[in-house]
Amino acid sequence: MPFTIESARNIFPETLAADVVPATIVRFNQLGGEDKLALIWFAYLEMGKTLSIATPDPVNMQFASSTLIQIKLMGFSEQSQLMRDLASRTDRPICRIYATWSVNIKLGFWYQLGKWMEEGIVTPIPQGYQLSANALAVLQAIRVVDPGQQITILRNSVVDMGFDPAQLGSYSSVAEPLVPPKDMAERTPIAAILGVQNPLILEYMDNLNANDFDALVQLFASDGALQPPFQRPIVGQDALLLFFREDCQNLKLLPERGITEPEEDGYTRIKVTGKVQTPWFGKDVGMNVSWRFLLNPENKIFFVAIDLLASAKELLNLDL
Repeated sequence: MPFTIESARNIFPETLAADVVPATIVRFNQLGGEDKLALIWFAYLEMGKTLSIATPDPVNMQFASSTLIQIKLMGFSEQSQLMRDLASRTDRPICRIYATWSVNIKLGFWYQLGKWMEEGIVTPIPQGYQLSANALAVLQAIRVVDPGQQITILRNSVVDMGFDPAQLGSYSSVAEPLVPPKDMAERTPIAAILGVQNPLILEYMDNLNANDFDALVQLFASDGALQPPFQRPIVGQDALLLFFREDCQNLKLLPERGITEPEEDGYTRIKVTGKVQTPWFGKDVGMNVSWRFLLNPENKIFFVAIDLLASAKELLNLDL
């Protein structure tokens, strides 16, 4: 029986994803605006003690510069109200502008606000501010997970702020410039993945590492799909190309080992585990992930799910 996208999502059902991440984000979203801002600030300070956050590329930050200048010129009470409005997704011009930005621009925006809070340019969280019991519980949940899960929680928390894009009507999204693919001479191909022989999987990893998204989407079937962590599948080559360009620039994939299951109706199931490093944290944080591939009879990617794993032990949870 041929696979559908929905049935493909169930391959390798024993994979243990880090469900604490979406559960914590749901709890975060239920907090009030003040608690959301305070929690982000406290988590930012704690993570800053152990992780080195990369300075945003000035080219990328140009898209947020006019908004940041507006905030810099505001009084502390205006700044506080604006950040509360961002956290509560209030309908005002700056919140609408924020909603059009790509993930990296939003992260850079909050990075700059955090630096300005440290410098006293932007209003800090009031000294002695007491988080509510619910906010303290969320902060504790963030403290105890591994760094890769921490940055995913904080990333998704600020990405969803601003305004609901579905209510914007017609608008143009704003993303940082597209990084050109690395020249062939500059690429460092992945030599092998323990337990996996299919060269298509190596091509997938190598093209992503080289920002060669045009070549990457050609590895997918025309109706192929990719499921990012804790999201619905993205279907079709055009949608995939847009996703890769906006969300996957300058990632570093480090696959380690994998397993290939026998063909079923001409489809091949392959699971690979390893790490992914992001441009925001580089070598400081390697997120523990799995890639669950389903290849069609033409040896094209019909489906791949990327899972943020529950623990580092899951990296070795394969019967090789």
